[in-house]
Amino acid sequence: MPPIVGGLAPVITKIETKHPIVFLTIDDGNIKTPESVRLMAEYDYPASLFLTKDTIADHPAFFNAFKAQGSLVENHTVTHNINMVRQWGYQQQVNDMVGMQEYAFQHYGRRPTLFRPPGGAYSNVMRKAVSDAGMKAIVTWEAKANAGKMDYQVGNSLRPGDIVLMHFRAEFAADLAAFRAAQLAAGLEVVLLEDFLGVA
Repeated sequence: MPPIVGGLAPVITKIETKHPIVFLTIDDGNIKTPESVRLMAEYDYPASLFLTKDTIADHPAFFNAFKAQGSLVENHTVTHNINMVRQWGYQQQVNDMVGMQEYAFQHYGRRPTLFRPPGGAYSNVMRKAVSDAGMKAIVTWEAKANAGKMDYQVGNSLRPGDIVLMHFRAEFAADLAAFRAAQLAAGLEVVLLEDFLGVA
């Protein structure tokens, strides 16, 4: 885990490793289906769930099933303002992050250690806010499963240490199938990012 330096949380986009592993992260929490719980259990995938309070507040207990499978809930803000890095100053960002910290603790018994910015954009102001809100790092991604296919920022296949982005959307099953095909083709094992970083 890279350290917090000068009060600024580090930004992690991928993990430099020779180990044949890949990290699955799933965002937001809009669509909640029994199918998503079943598929994650069937494939035995742990994931970092970057949840947004405003999208999960209608049914926060839904995500306990993933927690029971070994996934962890992380911080994706209260409001999911994708322009927060440009529109909001330090205090408003901290307030939004801390709100999700407390909500996660209240419902899942653990304060998140990792933060994902809505939309992926970040700044040094945000890095300080993340650190001051009690988290260890900002996590972005190198690949994503989206609309039933894989998109890569680098190359055309999964590589060891890649952090993969997915969402709780209507096409969850198709996205997970695309990820699974890529993961198996690359010969990688899905492991929990927090375990690897030592922040679980």
